[in-house]
Parts: sequence; C-alpha cells; structure tokens
Amino acid sequence: MGDASGEKTNRRLPEEKDDGGEGCDGEAWETLNGCLAQAQSVLDQNRLLIQQVNENHQSQIHDNMVKNVSLIQEINANICKVISFYSKLSTDFVDIVRRRRSENESNQKKKKKDCEDLNLPVTQ
Repeated sequence: MGDASGEKTNRRLPEEKDDGGEGCDGEAWETLNGCLAQAQSVLDQNRLLIQQVNENHQSQIHDNMVKNVSLIQEINANICKVISFYSKLSTDFVDIVRRRRSENESNQKKKKKDCEDLNLPVTQ
C-alpha cells in the first residue's frame, strides 16, 4: 500500500480492537489486504504508463504518439481490473459479514438454550 505521495508504507495489521480488546477478524483483514495490494500494484503500473504517455505526447514524435494508443488502452484495461478488485472485495465483505451474523445468531441461540436447560438467567 502507498500513501498520497506514492511512497510505500508498511502497515501492521492490528491484533486487537481498541474498543474492548476483542480480536480482529483475520479473514476480513486478509481479504482487505489482498485486494488492496492487487489494486495498488495495478495503480502503480498505471502511474508509470501515464508518465510514458505524457513523455510520448511531449516528444511530438509520430511513432511515440501512435504508441500512446496502446498505452492508453492498457491504462483503461487496468482501470477495469481495479474496479473488479473492489467489486470482489465488496462481495467478499458482504459474505463475511453475513457469515459472522449467522454464527453469532447460532451462538446466541445455543447460549440461550444452554441457560434455559440449566435454569440460569439469559444474558446478552
């Protein structure tokens, strides 16, 4: 991942949340990191392609201007890849959230049943 200046930054994944110490969801972090790393790689490639397009344009050399057509097509294809990465990320996160909610509901039902079986008060 990079910052606004384009420099690479190393970010550690948090092991715990600040709001109570509950552990972070490793699957969610892995999904996020994987997608963002792929997108950043393609965006870095686009930055180089755009620089080449600008140099070719400034040179005013016919062959360089012709090369720009394929470079711009590559930039466009890369933008489509980035859109695809973010679309997949969105879908994956929705799936993770749904799965977690289902697991939590199942755990709550089991806890309630266990408490009822033992004649204990049910707590949320």
